[in-house]
Amino acid sequence: MGAGEIRAILERHGLLAHRDRGQNFLVSEALAERLVDLAGIEAGDRVLEIGTGLGLLTRALARRADRVVTLEVDAGLVRALRAEGLLPDGVELRHEDALRADLPALVAELGPRAKLLANLPYAISGPLLRRVLDLRGVLADWSVMLQREVAERILARPGTKAYGSLSVLHQLTVTARRALELEPGSFWPVPQVRSSFLRIAPRADAPLACAELARVERFVRAAFSKRRKTLANALRAGGLPAPLAAGRVEAALAALGLDPRVRAEALAPEELLALARALAPEAA
Repeated sequence: MGAGEIRAILERHGLLAHRDRGQNFLVSEALAERLVDLAGIEAGDRVLEIGTGLGLLTRALARRADRVVTLEVDAGLVRALRAEGLLPDGVELRHEDALRADLPALVAELGPRAKLLANLPYAISGPLLRRVLDLRGVLADWSVMLQREVAERILARPGTKAYGSLSVLHQLTVTARRALELEPGSFWPVPQVRSSFLRIAPRADAPLACAELARVERFVRAAFSKRRKTLANALRAGGLPAPLAAGRVEAALAALGLDPRVRAEALAPEELLALARALAPEAA
């Protein structure tokens, strides 16, 4: 499906590619097959796809997986997919917003060790990636197409500009690797940014338990909320639900052998986790 065919389909249905929805459609069937390979999709797999688009990747998935459920938020694209017969029999197309859909129920419906594949526009990538972290106990793994800037934030190491809360939460719970870099010309319309395809899997040795994730997330977001401030000052200004007593952050840092003037970006994920536990209300 080249750019000309994509334009023709959209024109037949009075549609435009919406930049705010990240509607940059894959143009290469060979690339779609490669992405399915890189995602490790095998016969017998059950896959939830987020972002059907015009179905190029969906069709590649259907040729490999046992079952595919695909979500598309754009009603016009859903009508076009159905009218043009762009999806194989057996693919379950659902007109749903992935940010509002009951993802746990969808994954449970697919059965144990389901997989997820998503092409995420920049505007929703952060919130949706966070939602998927809550599914790490029931998903075998997930593969996501992201703007390269977001991928860099997931993979970033301490001390780098991209390192932040997204990096910390992912590195405490999952393993992520860059499987492929995609040129802008892989899509139509051609985006002004580069894309990365990441393969992500739950860590068997994850130091952050599922029950702790929400609380540690609040702590880490507060820690990075004022990047130019010391960690102690950032936490005091970061809007934590329970205000921290004067000197408590410095005392906790000292107990962990950390510089009281340190900034959040200098600490490894495990160090931030240890500090979050030391500063938990129950630890007071």
